[in-house]
Amino acid sequence: MVIRNGFVPHIRPRGEEKKLIERDPTFKARRWIVELAHSWFNRFRKLVPRYEKTDLSYNALNALEAAMIILNKVMVIYR
Repeated sequence: MVIRNGFVPHIRPRGEEKKLIERDPTFKARRWIVELAHSWFNRFRKLVPRYEKTDLSYNALNALEAAMIILNKVMVIYR
């Protein structure tokens, strides 16, 4: 389905990364950017259960959270 739609698949079969780690100890499995973003957003525990009463306040807190993540990443780069 992926190839038929003109995309190049970059998904490894299950267990392939485990075999590469066993053969090459310097190999490091890479996470997808979506997985990284989800893990960064899950660190802000106030927003995970979504206790905010209005959508406006929830969206504002999400925007603040994204800005804090970006600021932390930029500060690490320029230390």
